[in-house]
Amino acid sequence: MASGRRYIMAGGTLACALGIAYLMQARPGPAAVAPVTPVADAPLEITGIVLTAAPALPDVQPPAPAILPAVPVTRVVARDMPMPDAFPADESIPGLACEVTMSATVIEAAMARLDIAAPCKPGARFTLHHTGMMVSAMTDAQGYGRITVPALSEAAVFIASFEGGEGAVAVAQVPDLAGYDRFVVQWHGDADSLRLHALEYGADFGQPGHVWSGVEAADGDGTLSRLGGGVPAPAHHAEIYTFPTAAALRGGSITLRLEAEVTSANCGRDLEAQSLSAGAPGGLVVQDVLLPMPDCSAIGEFLVLQNLFDDLKIAQN
Repeated sequence: MASGRRYIMAGGTLACALGIAYLMQARPGPAAVAPVTPVADAPLEITGIVLTAAPALPDVQPPAPAILPAVPVTRVVARDMPMPDAFPADESIPGLACEVTMSATVIEAAMARLDIAAPCKPGARFTLHHTGMMVSAMTDAQGYGRITVPALSEAAVFIASFEGGEGAVAVAQVPDLAGYDRFVVQWHGDADSLRLHALEYGADFGQPGHVWSGVEAADGDGTLSRLGGGVPAPAHHAEIYTFPTAAALRGGSITLRLEAEVTSANCGRDLEAQSLSAGAPGGLVVQDVLLPMPDCSAIGEFLVLQNLFDDLKIAQN
């Protein structure tokens, strides 16, 4: 519904009726004159004439000015007046909205380095969104943050959102993504709930070619990135395995396994996760994962899901 305002102009007329009354006083007509009978030959004697004059007006003088008493005037200050304990506090002025900015720089291996600036959000949690992937991160004490993210699309869009509603968007073109295959597992909750393992060229757990986040430098052709660490729980976490398919020096296959440790926080419950794979002919593939965890008598054991992703077939270049 369109919004508008109706302005109603109300006008009034103030009428003043002025009337002038004229007091018409009738003037007397000519007085009737009695006939005068002449006195024949008799002189008219006028006596008793008294001379009069207008009475003199009294001599009225203006009143003399009052004279103040000859007493010095002293200014008095109330020295014993109690002062308030505190003056009223100034009213707070609404601050400007928090301005958040983010830039994306494409680096090697089809990765994007994101720099977030939120000076009004020091030490704040935010969620990074990218093509269905969600990971948690934190700004530092000055409100800045940097995170390196494996891109999942050539026309990559990154969104950083803070809990207060502030956020920023950054875009980047990642043409080198076509030379890589990527596999993502993401979840919300405990950071150590899930682990993604890549077994390259027939390797087994603990052998060369076993790539996972539990070793500092994996002996393999692919790499694994872990995001969401260092953020207070609960947080969004993700592990991403990347293989340089276009630059492979030998042929073979790569098998991916998802491992879940049975803990007191998840025993006897369903563990929810999500998988994403980029680089396949069909583009980005997303599927939900539900792991029924064993009861709490199995705490400390591991549940391994073998068919989360199809094996990656590598052709020798």
